[in-house]
Order: sequence, then C-alpha cells, then structure tokens
Amino acid sequence: QVQFVESGGGLVQPGGSLTLACVASGSIFSTDAVGWFRQVHGNLRELVASWTHYAGTSYVDSVRGRFTISRDAAKNMVYLQMTGLKPDDTAVYYCNVLPVNNNYWGQGTQVTVSS
Repeated sequence: QVQFVESGGGLVQPGGSLTLACVASGSIFSTDAVGWFRQVHGNLRELVASWTHYAGTSYVDSVRGRFTISRDAAKNMVYLQMTGLKPDDTAVYYCNVLPVNNNYWGQGTQVTVSS
C-alpha cells in the first residue's frame, strides 16, 4: 500500500511564497506520473500541476507561471514551489499518482493566503 504525506503549508500574505513537499510512504509499482491537487470546497479536488517521466510538467491556467512542480528522484520527493500567492490559492493541497488511486490520498497540507 502507498500513502502520500504532504508538508510545507502555512499562512502567507498575498504575494508571498511557499514550497510544498510530498513523499510516498510505500513503493509505487506502476506509475511514471504524479500530480498536485487542491481542494477548496466539498470533496472536489482540482489538478493544478503534474509531472510525467517523458513529457515533463504541465499546469492549470490559473497557476501557470507562478507554480513549479519538480521531482528529486534520489530522495523520492515531489515539490510544488508557489510564488505570487493569491487568496484564491487558499486550499488543502494533496499529491497523488496519475491516474489517481483513491487509496493513496494523504492528509494534505493547508495553504492559507490572507493579509
């Protein structure tokens, strides 16, 4: 079984920066892709950034140019660097494999952008 553990969230003022980290608690058997999601209402999660082994990175329009997803293969870690944060970025952020496995969700990490 795999579970992701997210960290690095916190309270930041508009225009500030945060870097989130994600590590898997178990082996990932058959994926070459990971993504960062955020949950702002109910049980809906929005995919905001993804990384694939072959194609690299992609982003949803609302974060493109401000967020950067990266992977450190030696440490089995995935990061999300966030700059120019806006109140609309406030959410609980999660990571997962792509395609999503619903058994892998961690607790997420809260990002709050407010003055």
